[in-house]
Amino acid sequence: MPAFTCVDAAVPPHGYAFAWDGALPAQGAIPGDASTTADGPTADLSSPWSTDLSAKLYRIDGWGAPYFCVNASGDISVRPHGAATLPHQEIDLMKVVKKASGPKSAGGLGLRLPLLVRFTDVLKHRLESLQQAFDVAIRSNGYGSRYQGVYPVKCNQDRHLVEDIMEFGAPFDFGLEAGSKAELLLAMTCLTRARPEAFLICNGYKDEEYITLALIARSMDLNTVIVLEQEEELDTVVETSERLGVRPVIGLRAKLRTKHSGHFGSTSGEKGKFGLSTAQILSVAQKLQRLEMLDCLQLLHFHIGSQIPSTALLSDGVGEAANIYCELARLGALMRVIDIGGGLGIDYDGSRSGGSDMSVGYGLDEYANAVVRAVMLACDRKHVGHPIICSESGRALVSHQSVLIFEAVSSTSTKSEASSSIWPNHACLLDELADDAHSDYHNLIAASLRRENETSVLYAEKLKQKCVDHFKDGILGLEHLAAVDAVCDLVSKEFDVADPVKTYHVNLSLFTSIPDFWAIGQLFPIVPIHRLDQRPVVKGILSDLTCDSDGKVDRFIGGQSSLPLHELERGGGAGGYYLGMFLGGAYQEALGGLHNLFGTPSVVRVSQADGPRCFAVTLAVPGASCTDVLRAMQHEPEVMFETLKQRAECAGGDAVSCALALAHSFDTMPYLVFDANGGYSVVSGGDEGTDGMSSYSDGCGEEGDQEWESMRCLNV
Repeated sequence: MPAFTCVDAAVPPHGYAFAWDGALPAQGAIPGDASTTADGPTADLSSPWSTDLSAKLYRIDGWGAPYFCVNASGDISVRPHGAATLPHQEIDLMKVVKKASGPKSAGGLGLRLPLLVRFTDVLKHRLESLQQAFDVAIRSNGYGSRYQGVYPVKCNQDRHLVEDIMEFGAPFDFGLEAGSKAELLLAMTCLTRARPEAFLICNGYKDEEYITLALIARSMDLNTVIVLEQEEELDTVVETSERLGVRPVIGLRAKLRTKHSGHFGSTSGEKGKFGLSTAQILSVAQKLQRLEMLDCLQLLHFHIGSQIPSTALLSDGVGEAANIYCELARLGALMRVIDIGGGLGIDYDGSRSGGSDMSVGYGLDEYANAVVRAVMLACDRKHVGHPIICSESGRALVSHQSVLIFEAVSSTSTKSEASSSIWPNHACLLDELADDAHSDYHNLIAASLRRENETSVLYAEKLKQKCVDHFKDGILGLEHLAAVDAVCDLVSKEFDVADPVKTYHVNLSLFTSIPDFWAIGQLFPIVPIHRLDQRPVVKGILSDLTCDSDGKVDRFIGGQSSLPLHELERGGGAGGYYLGMFLGGAYQEALGGLHNLFGTPSVVRVSQADGPRCFAVTLAVPGASCTDVLRAMQHEPEVMFETLKQRAECAGGDAVSCALALAHSFDTMPYLVFDANGGYSVVSGGDEGTDGMSSYSDGCGEEGDQEWESMRCLNV
């Protein structure tokens, strides 16, 4: 009997089935539920699936509330006004992708993916919710002053975002915080349109130029506070203020003893990177008193660390700082403001737990109440007036307002398909193995027929390793090695021991768009933005376009090493498979680099519009072209084009067509583009950009009024 006939005959008896791996969902058992065992449930693929099960599976109701949900069509919807969003105001993310990436001839904007979608209404709601939380805490506790926040522009310096914050925060005198000279220039410009009470907080290490610029801002009637990070900065402030004739307002950054564990607590505590010790704080106060400038000292700043995990730790740190504030007031400083810094965390994994850097055990209301009570308690004990409470809550403000959309273009698996792996001449090739390998091969077949799972796997591994050694010694050819691999993979598949995780290749640069995952292991929710009414049957990891082994996402929220995904659809006009990275609005854009010269994604700015299920695209910006990224690295694209054009002319052939192709290559984005047949798509330059604003009504009662331009998956 031919060897492969024997293997094919080794099928499970009637009624016997192999169980699914536990990470994939089964009816009535969602990962994380109490009913799920350590090994996970056996999946019944014939059972019904629902959007509610998808919401539980991906924890959308945890990390996404109140801004993201799954709609009846199985798409992710954005709730721009949080819990107050009416059903007809929800924005379907797939409709936004359709509008942004569709060709202009069909009413689209002609943008290429990856795509960053900013939701201005979500940003407005976050700012108003933060302000409201402090207002309620102040009223309910009888606090004698007010809350007045600032946005730290380091979180995201995008011009339109900062301008939006200034507009939405104007009724609350919301200000800005800068940590460098460039950020200070940005903040000064934006604050010229704000009310004079809005703070301009100057943090970071400072030289004479920085301090000069801050004092110029003060002379322009901007409410500028120079926060001393180092004791020696005081001398520069005093000398520069005397030279310019501008009396400064000074703040001190205190280096607290309170700190929290984890990555984000590394800059806090006595050995933290920033701030003054108690001895240095006293020294600065005494020097200002000698200079008759103690009235200039008006603000105390501190920072426990980002992602403060609990209100208990928060209260401890704020209480310590409030006592320092009271002591400075006792010494004669004209104290007015306590700046509690950042640290207001967000729930990346939906667990509402303070046990890791991925979540926090409180909400906005609990945070504000803990701060107000801690400051009030310390001040009342020492009979000091209640200060203005300022915070620099950048992460909490801007994380939710943007969603990164990218496409999976192909997938690969370590599991081989028998139908494509078994060749007719495999049996002959296996008969040509060396005696020791041939013996292992026959032992493998015999164990497989006896249904001895563990023994079969052991023989398969032994056979594969022995044949690899023979190949390295030149005894076996490549065809023999492929035949052995096919047999071993077939055995692994038959006994369900092969690695079931697929690698999904995504049209994205991890280093450009999600740098914190690579740099510090920060996890973000990543979810398919459509097909959530279908059961995900694949466990997948994500691999980006870069030529770097670190360019992959293989850790996900909830402690998972894979992500439940759907099979890629092929043929029949099926569209692409789109994933969204959520809660990444802080830091990722500023930190992203140009690894492999993959540039920034396309950007659209979306707001909710009147009418049922309508939205408006108020800004559309194409992603960085090859010309843009080359110029950023000091290359000269125009010179490069002329050089290549001349070389093409010297080489003969169709120089005109070659020049046109070169020009298009310089003008296009570095990311991949595919047509409906899985090949490269040629897009005219006119579809690459957009001019001005565009409004898009999601039918307002009509469905599917525009055609998709399908981006088919690349078949590896």
